[in-house]
Amino acid sequence: MEVEGKVALVTGAAQGIGKAIIRELLENGASVSLIDIAVEKGEEYKTLLDEEFGEGKAIFIVCDVTNQDQLTDAFQQTVDHFGKLNIVVNNAGINNEKNWEKTINVNLNGMIRGTYLALKHMRKDEGGEGGLIVNMSSLAAHTCTSGLFSRSHFIQRNLAPAPPPLIATQSGSRACTKLSQPNQQDRERERAAHVPGLMPAAHQPVYTATKSGIIGFTRAIAAASEVGQYGVRINTIAPGFVNTALLQSIEHEENMGEYYKYEANIKEMMNHYGILEPLIVAKGVIELAENDTLNGAVMKITVSAGIHYEEYGPQYQAKIISI
Repeated sequence: MEVEGKVALVTGAAQGIGKAIIRELLENGASVSLIDIAVEKGEEYKTLLDEEFGEGKAIFIVCDVTNQDQLTDAFQQTVDHFGKLNIVVNNAGINNEKNWEKTINVNLNGMIRGTYLALKHMRKDEGGEGGLIVNMSSLAAHTCTSGLFSRSHFIQRNLAPAPPPLIATQSGSRACTKLSQPNQQDRERERAAHVPGLMPAAHQPVYTATKSGIIGFTRAIAAASEVGQYGVRINTIAPGFVNTALLQSIEHEENMGEYYKYEANIKEMMNHYGILEPLIVAKGVIELAENDTLNGAVMKITVSAGIHYEEYGPQYQAKIISI
Protein backbone atom coordinates (compact mmCIF):
# COMPACT_ATOMS: atom_id res chain seq x y z
CA MET A 1 0.00 0.00 0.00
CA GLU A 2 1.28 3.45 -0.87
CA VAL A 3 0.67 5.84 2.02
CA GLU A 4 0.31 8.86 -0.23
CA GLY A 5 -3.34 9.77 -0.70
CA LYS A 6 -4.55 7.49 2.07
CA VAL A 7 -6.55 8.46 5.17
CA ALA A 8 -5.31 7.37 8.58
CA LEU A 9 -6.89 7.47 12.03
CA VAL A 10 -4.55 7.33 15.04
CA THR A 11 -5.63 7.09 18.68
CA GLY A 12 -3.46 8.62 21.39
CA ALA A 13 -2.31 10.98 18.65
CA ALA A 14 -1.56 14.19 20.56
CA GLN A 15 1.61 13.07 22.31
CA GLY A 16 4.40 10.53 22.42
CA ILE A 17 4.43 7.74 19.84
CA GLY A 18 1.08 8.78 18.37
CA LYS A 19 2.34 12.29 17.72
CA ALA A 20 5.34 10.92 15.81
CA ILE A 21 3.12 8.55 13.81
CA ILE A 22 0.86 11.42 12.74
CA ARG A 23 3.79 13.48 11.48
CA GLU A 24 5.33 10.53 9.62
CA LEU A 25 2.02 9.76 7.92
CA LEU A 26 1.64 13.38 6.83
CA GLU A 27 5.21 13.49 5.54
CA ASN A 28 4.40 10.42 3.44
CA GLY A 29 1.35 12.08 1.89
CA ALA A 30 -1.54 10.80 4.01
CA SER A 31 -4.39 12.76 5.54
CA VAL A 32 -4.86 12.13 9.25
CA SER A 33 -7.44 12.07 12.00
CA LEU A 34 -5.98 12.75 15.44
CA ILE A 35 -7.94 10.99 18.18
CA ASP A 36 -7.07 11.91 21.76
CA ILE A 37 -8.63 12.70 25.12
CA ALA A 38 -6.14 15.54 25.75
CA VAL A 39 -8.02 18.55 24.38
CA GLU A 40 -5.36 21.26 24.76
CA LYS A 41 -2.51 19.13 23.42
CA GLY A 42 -4.60 17.93 20.51
CA GLU A 43 -5.70 21.41 19.48
CA GLU A 44 -2.15 22.78 19.76
CA TYR A 45 -0.75 19.96 17.64
CA LYS A 46 -3.48 20.30 15.03
CA THR A 47 -2.71 24.03 14.71
CA LEU A 48 0.99 23.27 14.29
CA LEU A 49 0.25 20.67 11.61
CA ASP A 50 -2.01 23.09 9.73
CA GLU A 51 0.84 25.60 9.60
CA GLU A 52 3.33 23.00 8.38
CA PHE A 53 1.27 20.82 6.03
CA GLY A 54 -1.63 23.11 5.15
CA GLU A 55 -5.20 23.16 6.39
CA GLY A 56 -7.36 20.20 5.49
CA LYS A 57 -4.72 17.49 5.91
CA ALA A 58 -5.46 16.88 9.59
CA ILE A 59 -8.48 16.93 11.87
CA PHE A 60 -8.57 16.58 15.65
CA ILE A 61 -11.39 14.77 17.43
CA VAL A 62 -11.66 14.67 21.22
CA CYS A 63 -12.37 11.08 22.20
CA ASP A 64 -12.03 8.70 25.13
CA VAL A 65 -11.28 5.25 23.70
CA THR A 66 -13.00 3.63 26.69
CA ASN A 67 -16.29 5.18 25.55
CA GLN A 68 -17.86 3.14 22.76
CA ASP A 69 -20.17 5.92 21.59
CA GLN A 70 -17.37 8.50 21.43
CA LEU A 71 -15.06 6.17 19.53
CA THR A 72 -17.81 5.13 17.11
CA ASP A 73 -18.54 8.79 16.45
CA ALA A 74 -14.83 9.58 15.95
CA PHE A 75 -14.55 6.94 13.23
CA GLN A 76 -17.71 8.18 11.54
CA GLN A 77 -16.55 11.82 11.68
CA THR A 78 -13.28 10.78 10.04
CA VAL A 79 -15.04 8.98 7.18
CA ASP A 80 -17.55 11.81 6.76
CA HIS A 81 -14.76 14.40 6.57
CA PHE A 82 -12.29 12.60 4.30
CA GLY A 83 -14.65 10.26 2.45
CA LYS A 84 -12.75 7.08 3.29
CA LEU A 85 -10.53 5.30 5.82
CA ASN A 86 -7.47 3.22 4.90
CA ILE A 87 -5.18 3.01 7.95
CA VAL A 88 -5.99 2.75 11.66
CA VAL A 89 -3.37 2.81 14.41
CA ASN A 90 -4.69 1.82 17.83
CA ASN A 91 -2.00 3.53 19.89
CA ALA A 92 -3.77 4.97 22.95
CA GLY A 93 -2.33 3.54 26.15
CA ILE A 94 -1.62 4.22 29.80
CA ASN A 95 0.52 2.70 32.54
CA ASN A 96 -1.44 2.67 35.80
CA GLU A 97 -1.01 -0.33 38.07
CA LYS A 98 -2.94 1.37 40.88
CA ASN A 99 -6.07 1.76 38.77
CA TRP A 100 -5.50 -1.48 36.90
CA GLU A 101 -9.04 -1.81 35.57
CA LYS A 102 -8.62 1.51 33.74
CA THR A 103 -5.35 0.24 32.27
CA ILE A 104 -7.16 -2.81 30.88
CA ASN A 105 -10.01 -0.69 29.55
CA VAL A 106 -7.73 1.77 27.75
CA ASN A 107 -4.95 -0.50 26.54
CA LEU A 108 -6.79 -3.71 25.68
CA ASN A 109 -10.50 -2.94 25.43
CA GLY A 110 -9.84 0.34 23.61
CA MET A 111 -7.68 -1.48 21.08
CA ILE A 112 -10.36 -4.13 20.51
CA ARG A 113 -13.04 -1.45 20.07
CA GLY A 114 -10.83 0.38 17.59
CA THR A 115 -10.07 -2.77 15.63
CA TYR A 116 -13.72 -3.73 15.25
CA LEU A 117 -14.68 -0.21 14.22
CA ALA A 118 -11.84 -0.14 11.69
CA LEU A 119 -13.03 -3.43 10.22
CA LYS A 120 -16.58 -2.12 10.03
CA HIS A 121 -15.41 0.71 7.78
CA MET A 122 -12.66 -1.05 5.81
CA ARG A 123 -13.41 -4.74 5.24
CA LYS A 124 -14.01 -5.53 1.58
CA ASP A 125 -16.63 -8.19 2.20
CA GLU A 126 -18.85 -5.48 3.70
CA GLY A 127 -18.30 -2.83 1.05
CA GLY A 128 -15.05 -1.26 2.25
CA GLU A 129 -11.82 -0.70 0.34
CA GLY A 130 -9.59 -2.80 2.59
CA GLY A 131 -6.66 -1.36 4.49
CA LEU A 132 -4.29 -1.71 7.41
CA ILE A 133 -4.70 -1.85 11.19
CA VAL A 134 -1.69 -1.48 13.47
CA ASN A 135 -2.10 -2.25 17.18
CA MET A 136 0.57 -0.91 19.54
CA SER A 137 1.98 -3.49 21.94
CA SER A 138 5.29 -3.50 23.82
CA LEU A 139 8.28 -5.71 24.52
CA ALA A 140 6.78 -5.93 28.01
CA ALA A 141 4.43 -8.45 26.40
CA HIS A 142 5.42 -12.10 26.35
CA THR A 143 5.21 -14.48 23.44
CA CYS A 144 8.38 -16.36 22.55
CA THR A 145 11.41 -15.48 24.64
CA SER A 146 14.76 -14.83 23.05
CA GLY A 147 16.94 -16.52 25.59
CA LEU A 148 19.01 -19.67 25.33
CA PHE A 149 16.22 -22.22 25.09
CA SER A 150 14.22 -20.56 22.33
CA ARG A 151 15.11 -18.24 19.54
CA SER A 152 13.60 -15.06 18.22
CA HIS A 153 14.56 -15.11 14.55
CA PHE A 154 14.89 -11.64 13.20
CA ILE A 155 15.15 -9.65 10.03
CA GLN A 156 17.26 -6.55 10.35
CA ARG A 157 18.97 -4.07 8.11
CA ASN A 158 22.56 -2.85 8.25
CA LEU A 159 23.60 -5.67 10.58
CA ALA A 160 25.54 -8.87 9.93
CA PRO A 161 23.27 -11.93 9.57
CA ALA A 162 22.72 -13.99 12.69
CA PRO A 163 24.30 -17.44 12.97
CA PRO A 164 22.08 -20.42 12.08
CA PRO A 165 19.43 -21.26 14.71
CA LEU A 166 19.79 -24.20 17.06
CA ILE A 167 18.12 -27.46 16.09
CA ALA A 168 14.45 -27.55 17.06
CA THR A 169 12.96 -30.50 18.88
CA GLN A 170 9.55 -31.98 18.17
CA SER A 171 8.40 -31.13 21.70
CA GLY A 172 7.81 -27.47 20.90
CA SER A 173 4.40 -26.00 20.18
CA ARG A 174 3.57 -25.19 16.59
CA ALA A 175 3.29 -21.49 17.40
CA CYS A 176 6.53 -21.04 19.31
CA THR A 177 9.18 -23.63 18.62
CA LYS A 178 11.06 -25.02 21.62
CA LEU A 179 14.73 -25.62 21.02
CA SER A 180 16.99 -28.29 22.40
CA GLN A 181 19.40 -27.41 25.20
CA PRO A 182 22.55 -25.89 23.67
CA ASN A 183 26.12 -26.85 24.44
CA GLN A 184 28.71 -24.27 25.52
CA GLN A 185 29.59 -23.34 21.93
CA ASP A 186 25.93 -22.80 21.16
CA ARG A 187 25.57 -20.63 24.26
CA GLU A 188 28.37 -18.34 23.13
CA ARG A 189 26.86 -18.13 19.67
CA GLU A 190 23.48 -17.20 21.08
CA ARG A 191 24.99 -14.51 23.28
CA ALA A 192 26.81 -13.02 20.29
CA ALA A 193 23.65 -12.91 18.19
CA HIS A 194 21.28 -12.02 21.02
CA VAL A 195 18.64 -9.42 20.36
CA PRO A 196 16.74 -8.18 23.43
CA GLY A 197 13.41 -9.93 23.28
CA LEU A 198 10.08 -9.67 24.99
CA MET A 199 10.69 -8.63 28.56
CA PRO A 200 7.98 -8.75 31.22
CA ALA A 201 8.94 -6.68 34.25
CA ALA A 202 8.10 -6.88 37.95
CA HIS A 203 6.91 -3.29 38.15
CA GLN A 204 3.95 -3.51 35.73
CA PRO A 205 2.09 -6.85 35.68
CA VAL A 206 -1.25 -5.46 34.45
CA TYR A 207 0.37 -3.32 31.76
CA THR A 208 2.27 -6.42 30.65
CA ALA A 209 -0.96 -8.42 30.52
CA THR A 210 -2.65 -5.82 28.31
CA LYS A 211 0.26 -5.69 25.89
CA SER A 212 0.39 -9.48 25.71
CA GLY A 213 -3.33 -9.50 25.02
CA ILE A 214 -2.83 -7.07 22.16
CA ILE A 215 -0.44 -9.47 20.45
CA GLY A 216 -2.75 -12.44 20.94
CA PHE A 217 -5.84 -10.60 19.73
CA THR A 218 -4.05 -9.06 16.75
CA ARG A 219 -2.68 -12.36 15.49
CA ALA A 220 -6.06 -14.06 15.91
CA ILE A 221 -8.09 -11.33 14.21
CA ALA A 222 -5.48 -11.19 11.43
CA ALA A 223 -6.10 -14.89 10.83
CA ALA A 224 -9.84 -14.23 10.78
CA SER A 225 -9.28 -11.47 8.23
CA GLU A 226 -7.32 -13.82 6.00
CA VAL A 227 -9.81 -16.67 6.25
CA GLY A 228 -12.81 -14.38 5.82
CA GLN A 229 -11.14 -12.41 3.02
CA TYR A 230 -11.71 -9.05 4.71
CA GLY A 231 -8.95 -7.42 2.67
CA VAL A 232 -7.56 -5.82 5.82
CA ARG A 233 -4.06 -6.56 7.11
CA ILE A 234 -3.71 -6.42 10.90
CA ASN A 235 -0.29 -6.23 12.56
CA THR A 236 1.26 -5.18 15.84
CA ILE A 237 4.35 -3.24 16.88
CA ALA A 238 6.17 -4.14 20.10
CA PRO A 239 8.85 -1.53 20.86
CA GLY A 240 11.20 -1.51 23.81
CA PHE A 241 11.40 1.49 26.12
CA VAL A 242 10.37 4.65 24.26
CA ASN A 243 11.09 8.22 25.32
CA THR A 244 7.53 9.36 26.12
CA ALA A 245 5.50 10.69 29.03
CA LEU A 246 4.15 7.17 29.57
CA LEU A 247 7.67 5.97 30.32
CA GLN A 248 8.01 8.66 32.97
CA SER A 249 4.88 7.40 34.76
CA ILE A 250 7.00 4.83 36.60
CA GLU A 251 8.31 7.65 38.78
CA HIS A 252 4.90 8.34 40.33
CA GLU A 253 3.35 6.31 43.13
CA GLU A 254 -0.14 7.34 42.03
CA ASN A 255 0.47 5.38 38.82
CA MET A 256 2.47 2.42 40.06
CA GLY A 257 0.83 1.71 43.42
CA GLU A 258 2.57 -1.04 45.34
CA TYR A 259 4.97 -1.58 42.43
CA TYR A 260 6.46 1.89 42.85
CA LYS A 261 9.10 0.30 45.08
CA TYR A 262 10.53 -1.43 41.99
CA GLU A 263 11.38 1.90 40.32
CA ALA A 264 15.12 1.22 40.59
CA ASN A 265 14.64 -2.14 38.86
CA ILE A 266 12.96 -0.67 35.81
CA LYS A 267 15.52 2.13 35.55
CA GLU A 268 18.26 -0.48 35.57
CA MET A 269 16.48 -2.23 32.67
CA MET A 270 16.31 1.07 30.79
CA ASN A 271 20.02 1.58 31.20
CA HIS A 272 20.68 -1.96 29.99
CA TYR A 273 18.40 -2.00 26.94
CA GLY A 274 18.47 1.68 26.04
CA ILE A 275 15.62 4.03 25.17
CA LEU A 276 14.14 4.50 21.71
CA GLU A 277 12.86 7.73 20.20
CA PRO A 278 9.24 7.73 18.94
CA LEU A 279 10.34 8.39 15.35
CA ILE A 280 11.58 4.84 14.76
CA VAL A 281 8.19 3.46 15.86
CA ALA A 282 6.48 5.84 13.44
CA LYS A 283 8.72 4.58 10.65
CA GLY A 284 7.67 1.06 11.61
CA VAL A 285 4.06 1.98 10.85
CA ILE A 286 5.07 3.16 7.38
CA GLU A 287 6.95 -0.10 6.78
CA LEU A 288 3.89 -2.13 7.76
CA ALA A 289 1.76 -0.05 5.41
CA GLU A 290 4.09 -0.44 2.45
CA ASN A 291 4.73 -4.18 2.83
CA ASP A 292 1.56 -5.83 1.57
CA THR A 293 2.80 -9.31 2.55
CA LEU A 294 2.57 -8.67 6.29
CA ASN A 295 -0.54 -9.82 8.14
CA GLY A 296 -0.47 -10.99 11.75
CA ALA A 297 3.14 -9.83 12.02
CA VAL A 298 4.76 -8.79 15.29
CA MET A 299 7.28 -6.05 14.57
CA LYS A 300 9.79 -5.64 17.40
CA ILE A 301 11.90 -2.52 17.79
CA THR A 302 15.00 -2.37 19.97
CA VAL A 303 17.97 -0.05 20.33
CA SER A 304 20.39 -2.84 19.45
CA ALA A 305 18.62 -4.27 16.39
CA GLY A 306 16.25 -1.59 15.18
CA ILE A 307 13.19 -2.91 13.35
CA HIS A 308 12.91 -6.70 13.20
CA TYR A 309 10.19 -9.34 13.38
CA GLU A 310 9.15 -12.21 15.60
CA GLU A 311 9.17 -15.39 13.50
CA TYR A 312 6.71 -18.08 14.51
CA GLY A 313 6.94 -21.76 13.67
CA PRO A 314 4.64 -23.59 11.22
CA GLN A 315 0.99 -23.02 12.02
CA TYR A 316 -2.32 -24.49 10.95
CA GLN A 317 -3.52 -22.96 7.70
CA ALA A 318 -7.28 -22.60 7.73
CA LYS A 319 -9.20 -22.82 4.48
CA ILE A 320 -10.39 -19.59 2.90
CA ILE A 321 -14.11 -19.19 3.45
CA SER A 322 -16.16 -17.66 0.66
CA ILE A 323 -19.65 -16.53 1.50
